[in-house]
Formats: sequence, C-alpha cells, structure tokens
Amino acid sequence: MAFQDKTLQCVDCGAEFVFTAGEQEFYASKGFTNEPRRCGSCRSARKQQGRDGEQSRAREMYDVVCADCGAPTQVPFKPREDRPVYCRDCFQRHK
Repeated sequence: MAFQDKTLQCVDCGAEFVFTAGEQEFYASKGFTNEPRRCGSCRSARKQQGRDGEQSRAREMYDVVCADCGAPTQVPFKPREDRPVYCRDCFQRHK
C-alpha cells in the first residue's frame, strides 16, 4: 500500500499538521488503525501534563510499625495482617 502525506487538524489547538507517509507506514507496522488527533506540540504537552499530574498527586500513606525494629514508619500500600511490614532500613536488609 502506498502512503501519501495527509494534512490533519489538531483537536486541541485546531492547527493543521502533516501526517507523513513515513509516520503512516510506522503506524500501520504497529497495527494502529486510528490517525493521530493531536499535532506534535499538543502531544508533547499532553504527555508532560500526565507526568506532572502523576507526581503532583499525593499518594495515600499508611502508618505502620516496623516488624523488625519497631520504629514507626509509613508505607504507600494498605498493610495486611498476615505479612510483615518493614521500615526502609530493615526492608533493605531483607532484600
């Protein structure tokens, strides 16, 4: 199948961008069936926003007592009764 450059319109900023024949060939080789909906700069901005959003969201932390040394600590998961939970230092020793 011979691919030809296509001009598409970005759904975010409305700017026109070229979906090149090479990009179309790459998409086809990966099995992608949809054309890109965003221009390169809007795609980059969206990716960066996702990364920043992940980091800025506060993780829920749980207060626990280390099973080895008895020190109070926090972990980013809900501890279970049947498994020991360690502080950072003790966890490194158990690895």
